[in-house]
Amino acid sequence: MFDAQKIKNECVQWIKDFFEKNGQGCNAVVGISGGKDSSVAAALCVEALGANRVIGVLMPQGEQHDIDMAYLLVNHLGIKHYEINVKDAVEGVLKNMPENLNVSVQSRVNLPPRIRMSVLYAVSQSVNGRVVNTCNLSEDWVGYSTRYGDAAGDFSPMANLTVTEVKEIGRVLGLPDVLVDKVPIDGLCGKTDEENLGFTYAELDRYIRTGEIDDMAKKELIDNKHKWNLFKLQLMPTFKPEIKYE
Repeated sequence: MFDAQKIKNECVQWIKDFFEKNGQGCNAVVGISGGKDSSVAAALCVEALGANRVIGVLMPQGEQHDIDMAYLLVNHLGIKHYEINVKDAVEGVLKNMPENLNVSVQSRVNLPPRIRMSVLYAVSQSVNGRVVNTCNLSEDWVGYSTRYGDAAGDFSPMANLTVTEVKEIGRVLGLPDVLVDKVPIDGLCGKTDEENLGFTYAELDRYIRTGEIDDMAKKELIDNKHKWNLFKLQLMPTFKPEIKYE
């Protein structure tokens, strides 16, 4: 049985230890979307460091229909926050692409999260910060993240917690139900996560933790996504020459 209170306490201590070793007095900088992951990550950091050392960055691309959820979170936690619109940056890059380069759909989809991560680091380096990675185990397992976008960061408190477990911790932290239970939308193409993935998080989480799944077609889909995307979780391969000086 998952003990959300115990794991929450251990994660809070882990965050304290990280900052003790890697940035005494530094601030935690977290991108705020208004979804469960950024909400729980921010709340964990507030409990570990205090609200005065957590900075939220809201990064809509033009108009964001659910930005009120992001403001609900930062106001609930009482943290300092900035809103920085990335629309001009995204359009500026695309506008300056060579005319003879056929920019792929996937490139257009992944550009905004990569620009958002650049914004987070620009803020972080301006406020003596460390960037929070808000990914969870379920998404990482099937590669549902953008490399050097939302998959980047300086520390990752939830990388080994499934979506189901993150939500349970969110309840223990006392977050508003509307944030914990908000239907996750990728923010890239407007579909829900589960529509994009082809299976539910409940099915995925059960499979990750127990190895059990009822639909063999979904098992194959999950296994293939996991295999194809393992490179995202590994360090960049490096050439190691054998060099000898006589």
